[in-house]
Amino acid sequence: MSVDTATVAKIASLARLKVTDADLAAMVPELNGILAWVEQLGEVDVTGVEPMTAVIPNTLRLRDDVVNADPLTGGGIRDAVLANAPAAEHGFFGVPKVIE
Repeated sequence: MSVDTATVAKIASLARLKVTDADLAAMVPELNGILAWVEQLGEVDVTGVEPMTAVIPNTLRLRDDVVNADPLTGGGIRDAVLANAPAAEHGFFGVPKVIE
């Protein structure tokens, strides 16, 4: 696949970028080089390779999801908070429907 000046101009227009004619001409070989590199990557045999999101294994460090029962520092006061709500439904703030 290769691009020409008209294609680069169309891409710039879609991206809402103002590009001069000289810059358009300079971008054509650059984009063609990038596309050639991507095509070269497509030829690599990756059978048996597991998909990954990073080159090193990462795991998220999660904390236990517990409610703090101390009313001064948070949690445990849902009923008191909902007492101020104009409409409470099923333990949550009730809000008017916005989408019909």
